[in-house]
Amino acid sequence: MDPLIRCWLQLMGLTAATALLAGVDGRLAAVGLLALAWLKARAILRGFLHLGDAPGWLGAFMLPLGLWLAGLAGLCVLVLG
Repeated sequence: MDPLIRCWLQLMGLTAATALLAGVDGRLAAVGLLALAWLKARAILRGFLHLGDAPGWLGAFMLPLGLWLAGLAGLCVLVLG
């Protein structure tokens, strides 16, 4: 299968998972949506921008994004808890 089609299918699956979280309230939904956002960003950076082929670049983007989203998730847990 073509890598771009595989990436697109992954994004469609993640979008469906996002839609499934629409009925969930509170902390679980917030943390789940942030985790899905991280997975979508990884799919886009790796599949469409081909950063997985460049040594170190995918991690250079994903680590700060992951730390930022983890901080937001922590704030969501504190505020919504």
